[in-house]
Amino acid sequence: MSESLHAVILAGGGGTRLWPLSREEVPKQFLALSGTESLLQGTFRRLRPLCGDRIRVVAGERWDSQILHQARQVGLDGEGLLLTEPVGRNTAPAIALALAASFDEGLDEATPLLVCPSDHVIDDERAFADAVEAGLEACGDGRLVTFGIVPDAPETGFGYIRSGERRGKWREVSAFVEKPDAERAKSYVDSGEYLWNGGIFLFRLGDMAAAFDRHLPDLGVLIRRGREALLAAFADLPALSIDVAVMERADNVAVVPLDAGWTDLGSWDALYEHGDKDERGNLLVGDVLARDCRNCLIRGDGRLIAASDLEDLLVVDTADALFIAPRGSSQKVRDIAESLRAQGRRELWQASESSRHWGDYRILYEGEGVKIKRIRVLPGKSLSLQYHHHRSEHWIVVKGTAKVVQEDREFFIHEGQSAFIGKHQLHRLSNPGKLPLEIIEVQNGPYLGEDDIVRVDR
Repeated sequence: MSESLHAVILAGGGGTRLWPLSREEVPKQFLALSGTESLLQGTFRRLRPLCGDRIRVVAGERWDSQILHQARQVGLDGEGLLLTEPVGRNTAPAIALALAASFDEGLDEATPLLVCPSDHVIDDERAFADAVEAGLEACGDGRLVTFGIVPDAPETGFGYIRSGERRGKWREVSAFVEKPDAERAKSYVDSGEYLWNGGIFLFRLGDMAAAFDRHLPDLGVLIRRGREALLAAFADLPALSIDVAVMERADNVAVVPLDAGWTDLGSWDALYEHGDKDERGNLLVGDVLARDCRNCLIRGDGRLIAASDLEDLLVVDTADALFIAPRGSSQKVRDIAESLRAQGRRELWQASESSRHWGDYRILYEGEGVKIKRIRVLPGKSLSLQYHHHRSEHWIVVKGTAKVVQEDREFFIHEGQSAFIGKHQLHRLSNPGKLPLEIIEVQNGPYLGEDDIVRVDR
């Protein structure tokens, strides 16, 4: 593999296709959907043998803490890892940001850059590495490379790439095709000429910058001016995918077929198909007691689920929401999400449990004017120095010792003791001990959103 290969992971998506487990606060790339590592951590692990620690992540600031925490869990240093988008603007501006940052750091225009989504699963990592090697050959010929997934079914949920003349291990691209209907999808798969568009790209920095110069010249100018100039204009950039902005318009695009057990786990049905099922065809996750159930996905999040005589169902239980649907209809979760959005329901965006660089929290109860959390702070870690406009907080130590900064005071509270933090009071919570600190936090106020935090110092 090229010793100069760099990688960028696009982790800015906040979709809810796996609601109620996936929320806007904690989208699916940060969830452990199969096994113990998150999809993002799986992407880190897959890329490190190819490019070492030369990995960057493009995402919104709201996810910085989760990304850094998960990166450090798999042994990646968080220093310089993040490229933070001020607002989400789709993949073309995100890749432009990666280009600008790369040039700022002095990388040569011949440096190859591999761009991957953060939420895909690839089972055959050797086949993936071989495909990247083939892509590097195409890059050496001045090509912008996309990786086309070898289809195993007439899928209507993906765009397609029509491949053309073979050039060794890669092919010319004849056309990009939008999501087809079922009949056309079947004809695509039967022809053997079409591949799924998986959203994975490889190119030399200079070649992609030149493509921006040609097809989006205003953005091309900003790339050359550097990261800060691009960030200053980011909110006004067009929200375009890299496919629409560049790949579909360029005449130097190559496709490398990728047959590596790929899935984007884009629905509960996809997760069912990918998961390990028992002898009755059930995929059971969590504390599940299933009697005479067949071909079901039943997923719990702590409490016992007892099911009897169910067949071909999706059942997903979380702390604050339960989703039930026939298998094959999981795409309708989008309709549910839109209904929740129209009603302003917090279950759409708020996650009941979330990880941070300092530890994690779980919402135990939320009602009018009150929210109760269990907060765990890792040894030696601290929350930011902060205050709130709309809420007070009452901290009760369950386990360990807490160091508290409150205005100009600094003191310790031990198991069974508590502290009260009033509105607008500057405060910080730290764990000075060698064991995890657990507290119960009771919030009171007219607004209890996670964005009511004014950070003075991280």
